[in-house]
Amino acid sequence: MEAGERAVARFAALATGGPADPSWRVTLHFHPDRLVDGVPILERMVRDGRYRSQFETGVSNGGLTADPGGDRWRWESRLFAGAYDEAAPEHRPKYGSLNFRGRKAGGSPRFGSAHLRLARHTLSRTTFSYPDSVFEPTSFGVEAHLSELVAMAEADGKDLLDDYIEAQVHGEADLARDVEALVLDPSYRGTEIEAAARNLGPVEWHEGFRLTAEELLRHPGYRGPEFAALGAGLAEEGHLDPRILGKAAVRDEQDLKRVWHLLARFGNQEPG
Repeated sequence: MEAGERAVARFAALATGGPADPSWRVTLHFHPDRLVDGVPILERMVRDGRYRSQFETGVSNGGLTADPGGDRWRWESRLFAGAYDEAAPEHRPKYGSLNFRGRKAGGSPRFGSAHLRLARHTLSRTTFSYPDSVFEPTSFGVEAHLSELVAMAEADGKDLLDDYIEAQVHGEADLARDVEALVLDPSYRGTEIEAAARNLGPVEWHEGFRLTAEELLRHPGYRGPEFAALGAGLAEEGHLDPRILGKAAVRDEQDLKRVWHLLARFGNQEPG
């Protein structure tokens, strides 16, 4: 039995509840204009034909701990009972979220303004945990037993950026076979990002993330006043959006991550 099969079997033995709703999808989030080895991530996806994990790229919109013995490695070892301890980077799971609320911006915009919406068939080789694996979760799900995990998340009342169920996709995330659509922020319309995205397959648009500099400065306590000020300083014509923030990617990535959190939390244009 391969590592992914062992991981799914482990979670299946621990999961409870009814099956997944047929409308639920897993979303893999990323910032489309971030660079990997000097190449925009979308261009690399076009070249590779697949979505890569942090263990392969060294890039993440969460913590950067994907190395042997690092936090991400240890979390995976615990979650999957050592199934991936000796696995090559390309064979490790890909992290996303279950979009059980059906949001156009995806299941966890905390991790990027764009997302790949995976086809339903990938649910059979995906495991789920709540909360995020950084918190050493004890509640798990698989496609056949997922309703109780969703009910738990629905009742939790977390902050908008923390309101997600983590998904671990086992095996390759092949862009031609496993992806229904690439969903982008409208700030990228007519840009090189859209052009690259069209080479990957179907492109859709969510409602967008947009925040005025004035509104940014009203939330100094969310990630810290220095990050609200940084975001306001990056604004163009009085506002900030993912395209504008992406142009500042030469700055410290962790600082920009916190600015993105402000934009994602307070600038989501999706109704409700």
